[in-house]
Amino acid sequence: MAETGGAISGSDGGVQSLERAFLLLELMAEDGGEVALSRLAVDSGLPLSTIHRLVRTLVARGYVRQLPSRRYVLGPRLIHLGESSSRTLGTWARPHLSDLVDSTGETANLAMLDGDRVVYVAQVPSKHSMRMFTEVGRRVHLHCTGVGKALLSQLPVSTARELLERGGMPRRTDKTITDPDELLALLPQIAAQGYVLDDGEQEIGVRCVAVPVPGGPAQTAISVSGPEGRVPMESVPAIVALLQRTAAGLAAELREDGARALSGRSS
Repeated sequence: MAETGGAISGSDGGVQSLERAFLLLELMAEDGGEVALSRLAVDSGLPLSTIHRLVRTLVARGYVRQLPSRRYVLGPRLIHLGESSSRTLGTWARPHLSDLVDSTGETANLAMLDGDRVVYVAQVPSKHSMRMFTEVGRRVHLHCTGVGKALLSQLPVSTARELLERGGMPRRTDKTITDPDELLALLPQIAAQGYVLDDGEQEIGVRCVAVPVPGGPAQTAISVSGPEGRVPMESVPAIVALLQRTAAGLAAELREDGARALSGRSS
């Protein structure tokens, strides 16, 4: 460890206490409910005394809340941060989504993982009179949507299983996969090919092509969706190429923006 202005820095040059605090927040989010300090100690590998000190600070700042049971949950201040982050991400993504609509003629979406659901944070609709529409802010299941399956494919199998079991896998159409083992078996192939289809699994007659955004600031995915008559299977390879190019461009822009922000703060 190295000393940086009186603070201990981690192996990658970050501040160790911040890294640990964010780790605890992420573990609490993954747990999906109330969590005890002893569980955080097991999951994080950190000493209980360290966890107690960090959690006490997070509680004082409103990022964590202590329940009467003396267990802990994520606090209300994170809601504001999450909403601001989603709005910013949507603003960044909209020009990229507009280019997708111009190229494909169909609706383009940006979504991100939100607990055991996926939430749509930006959309540019098709110019066709009959088009797909999903309200920004809508949370949907992971198992029956293109963006949801794209996000699941980026997770460890154990985490993906936990999210599917926690969120449930209701049948939306006769094509919906409702068996977690069946879907989990498909995830390595989805990850390897870099895209996934929702072929009438969420809504009859609708085809959606989705890809993950590589190395984004959060677990995010983009998609193009439209009536299956306007999105035939033979058009999928071309749409995938456009989506992957857009995802790479969006990820690069977000990384550059983050680097500029950090540079500005340190100057």
